[in-house]
Amino acid sequence: MMQTSITTFRYFSIRSAIPRIAGANWMDINPELNLWLNLIFRWVHVFAAIMWVGTTYYFTWLDARLHEEEKSGGDEKAQVWMVHSGGFYVVEKEKRPGTRSLHWFRWEAAMTWISGFLLLTLMAYLGGGSGIVDPDVLDIKGSTAILIGIGTLVVGWVVYDLLVRSPLGRNEILFAVVAYILVVGATYGLTHVLSGRWAYLHLGAMFGTIMVSNVWMRILPAQKRMIAATKEGREVDARLGARAKLSSKHNTFMVVPTVFLMISNHYANTYGSRYNWIIASVLILLGWIAAKFIRRA
Repeated sequence: MMQTSITTFRYFSIRSAIPRIAGANWMDINPELNLWLNLIFRWVHVFAAIMWVGTTYYFTWLDARLHEEEKSGGDEKAQVWMVHSGGFYVVEKEKRPGTRSLHWFRWEAAMTWISGFLLLTLMAYLGGGSGIVDPDVLDIKGSTAILIGIGTLVVGWVVYDLLVRSPLGRNEILFAVVAYILVVGATYGLTHVLSGRWAYLHLGAMFGTIMVSNVWMRILPAQKRMIAATKEGREVDARLGARAKLSSKHNTFMVVPTVFLMISNHYANTYGSRYNWIIASVLILLGWIAAKFIRRA
């Protein structure tokens, strides 16, 4: 009898933890399995994101230092010398790829997004979407909320990409202003359709989707075309490198507010406030400003 009581207590303890962790009232999979999958997906997601953000900002810093070296003049080629883990490293920037093996940085982004979407599906969608609906905000079906959530990721990337490729994308200040207005609009819309917590998380997922799409659909293809031109003996189109660099630059700005949005579920004073859309909008702007200073560091 004692063993039965303990087993029953453990089962209901795990089950009662699901709404707090997954944001749903019930799940279609075993509650304990849900917790283990949640742990695994979150572990992979966080670590992959650390590697992705780390390499992104490392190359941003490296490019800035090389640019400073080039501006300083002199006959010598711009180089950056570094010391780490008992060794000394020197880096130069080339316009064309060499004959040696190239080391690509792409799977960090892919694994971050894949693990993040699996986590989002596990936490928000498997229960039919009921956990991301707040009747006090808008009484809609869970399936409708899921479509809105996924649609936000797709539409966010399409709108961003169209803006970047339009003449507006060539004016940095004007692009930033228009982009911010659209982000505020998306924030207002999501917080008036989904629960505050899930509005924030879907906004972060939208930024993450834009960032990974930049890597796989804009940066990597441009780099591959540059390599192909070199192998074929053709002149490398400098615009390809410029576009890839712009996408990478945008990623460094988006990642700071994305980190806030992904940890916001720990701070109910943000998403739970009646002014949650204003709080998110202000903190996103502060994140962009912080990114500008980080890029200069």
